[in-house]
Amino acid sequence: MQRPKTVACLPPLRRPTPALAGILTAMDAETTGTPDTTASLDSHCDQLIAWDHEHIWHPFTPMTSWFDKKDPLIITHGQDEFLFDIQGRRYIDGVSSLWCNIHGHRVPQLDAALARQIAQIAHTTLLGACNVPSIELAKLLADIAPPGLKKVFYSDNGSTAVEVALKMAWQFWRNIGRPEKCRFLALSAAYHGDTLGAVSVGGIEAFHDAYRGLCFDVMRANCPQIAAFSSANVSINKNVPFDSISFEDKYISQMVAENAASLAAIIVEPVIQGAGGMRMQPRGTLTRLRQLCNQHNILLICDEVMTGFGRTGAMFACNHENISPDLLCLSKGLTGGYMPLGATLTTQPVFDAFCGDPNAGKTFFHGHTFTGHPLACAVAIASIELMLASQLCARSMEMSGWLESGLAPLQHHPHVADIRITGAVAAVEIVQSRTPRIAYPWQRRVGGEICRRLRPHGVLLRPLGDVIVIMPPLTTRHENVATITRSLCEVLGV
Repeated sequence: MQRPKTVACLPPLRRPTPALAGILTAMDAETTGTPDTTASLDSHCDQLIAWDHEHIWHPFTPMTSWFDKKDPLIITHGQDEFLFDIQGRRYIDGVSSLWCNIHGHRVPQLDAALARQIAQIAHTTLLGACNVPSIELAKLLADIAPPGLKKVFYSDNGSTAVEVALKMAWQFWRNIGRPEKCRFLALSAAYHGDTLGAVSVGGIEAFHDAYRGLCFDVMRANCPQIAAFSSANVSINKNVPFDSISFEDKYISQMVAENAASLAAIIVEPVIQGAGGMRMQPRGTLTRLRQLCNQHNILLICDEVMTGFGRTGAMFACNHENISPDLLCLSKGLTGGYMPLGATLTTQPVFDAFCGDPNAGKTFFHGHTFTGHPLACAVAIASIELMLASQLCARSMEMSGWLESGLAPLQHHPHVADIRITGAVAAVEIVQSRTPRIAYPWQRRVGGEICRRLRPHGVLLRPLGDVIVIMPPLTTRHENVATITRSLCEVLGV
């Protein structure tokens, strides 16, 4: 998508377009006490809502606002790319149940894998024992991962996969006699999870600032980002030739060179920064970071919790630039979105630093009760095998074209600051004014209201602030991707 030539000529926007004006008016009415006219739900639904309000503390949710909801979304079941609520309404799962669902819901092959495994055993510890699915999955992950990543350490989710990587990187240097290499370099607007190590390397103020007093200090560099409406936003999809990048290269190179003696690792979300707003990186970013790490003897950690398993059009985002990190963090799509499971992959040299005499103090003392959970590992194997058989990486690239064409009508919209697409990920950034660029006050929660307005269209999305994220299961049919993009255009008045 080329940057529209007329953008610079647009006059400063003084009032919202009719569609957004309607949304904002409705939001103002709700906040001033307009009675909710939603029809009364049946007694069972009323009871569930009451229990929810009484007992559940929802994640990333302002609970006072949640209590005001008279018709909260209660999901009962799913099928393919659809979710169904307690009132029987059907929605396209436009965010893959928080970026993790690969094949859709109620997938026969994955259901069967769970049934076969549960007929054997549901759980057994990996501390001092083995189980068959965890061994077979480790071999499969080593086979499909970037070259050199042959050791697999299991955990429970994306945050713990990152936590493992950080602890491994820190202890690696201690184990080989370089304890002074103990700091991390992370990027601005990064998100790596919610455990304390992951929060330390995170860079989103709204999520992380409250906990800075609990965290260790890190070096921070600006994240490379493609310019708004640049054709490079879909460069991966269109095989645009590889270009060298600057991304404040001199600044980062100088930072790394000056601090190499103390740097343990650089951590990055490759190709796409997720919770930071689906920021797409220029091609060459990973290559340059790998070069800097090689040059200055620093480990490279790639957090592919969101980007792994076909989401960007390759099995792993690292594959786009043919680089191998020293540590690779996986979760979300690892089980096809069926069960929680995390994995941290690393190299033989990193692993070897933890071996030797047990009395030498080099053991990696980390683990979880459900490490290598047999049910999760069994369904992960089935998911990866189905993904390979179904050629879902190619499907992801195909979906990229569907998203690009479907969102094209928004390119000149006065409230759309950017449209970003890579693989089966799209982001539409909403602003109060495009020229000059002025964001809505975050308190207005415009992105959330837009997503709420999409529900009557049968589309379920969740925003990142005022960035509307579209990330359906990779198996979503063309007509349903078109429904998502068409509905968003309609809600925005196009």
